[in-house]
Amino acid sequence: MSVFQPLGSGPVGVGLIGAGNISDTYLENLNSFPDIEVLIVGDLDQARAAEQATKHGVPTSGSADDVLAHPGVELVINLTIPAVHAAVSSAAIDAGKNVWSEKPIGIDRESAASLLQQADAAGLRVGVAPDTVLGPGVQSAKRAIERGDIGRPLFAQTTMQWQGPEIFHPNPAFLFAKGAGPLFDMGPYYFSTLVHVFGPVATVAALGLKAQERRTVLVGPLKGETFPVEVPSTINVLAEFEGGGQSQSLLSTDSPLLRQGVVEISGTEGTITLPDPNMFTGVSAIIRPLAGRDSGQSWVDVVEEGTVVGRGLGALDMARAIRAGRPHRATGELGYHVLDTMLAAEESAARHGFVTVESTVEDIEAMPIDFDPFAATL
Repeated sequence: MSVFQPLGSGPVGVGLIGAGNISDTYLENLNSFPDIEVLIVGDLDQARAAEQATKHGVPTSGSADDVLAHPGVELVINLTIPAVHAAVSSAAIDAGKNVWSEKPIGIDRESAASLLQQADAAGLRVGVAPDTVLGPGVQSAKRAIERGDIGRPLFAQTTMQWQGPEIFHPNPAFLFAKGAGPLFDMGPYYFSTLVHVFGPVATVAALGLKAQERRTVLVGPLKGETFPVEVPSTINVLAEFEGGGQSQSLLSTDSPLLRQGVVEISGTEGTITLPDPNMFTGVSAIIRPLAGRDSGQSWVDVVEEGTVVGRGLGALDMARAIRAGRPHRATGELGYHVLDTMLAAEESAARHGFVTVESTVEDIEAMPIDFDPFAATL
């Protein structure tokens, strides 16, 4: 793990690259954190960047290069499309900025590994979404598991199935391109949660399929246009963890039946149901073993502890870590390990067999219960 020194004082200056759909929630939340000051919004479409800056009260807008050149920016928020995540993050590091990237960290091992090496050599940080798993929902369940509330965790089941993003997204083609699909778009939420609980993945096996070779846009100005499906739109993944736990995960955009956010972890003394890992909050419950054949099952809710916020929580944890000189939680190493796991699953689906996940990651510290996003601490 990299060793960091405390740096600076006062709010951390932030610049955002990528003014698309997800930028609204990031800007709303980042602007609500006293420990962060959003200074500039950049985009290839500078008019869109200006519109978002005005909408959210950000003083400056421009291009991506303008964000990288801004002297007050210490942390770049990379909200570009997956295919250019690694390249934009690398440019930020080259400009002397720390970077927080939307998931995944990249779409191939080589560029993602190179990015981490570049950041390490420069003494800078890489953080990677999802940060939903740092919210009170998953974190309260994580603390319950670490307390031993279900005994030793043994195996997990996760499910994310529905008919796909073309029912709401005006331009969904990129979500079915290389580096996307349900595995890379939604998989990071589920695999990040599993790694938080079980530790690093050791090996995976997977089966994938495409229901259609082309799909149709259903809403917006492109309605009726078709686009190619470049990756499996349904994938089933078996994983074995270094610590001995196991999981099975279904990720599909081919199902008329909507079933999302299913995470169930069974241990030697109970099963815990977690909230949707794509959300920051939600109820967890523990189910105890039957006392006898005719006894009813006992469900006990886990008390949710912590302040609920939204996307940007991981960037805030990173900003405070920069000032304190401590590790942040949603690290580039975690992002790379999740990417490595998903690429191994994709490779397994293509050739039918177990694939070793070569990377690893250290145990991830739980968020403090008293972590207050809305406090001025710097």
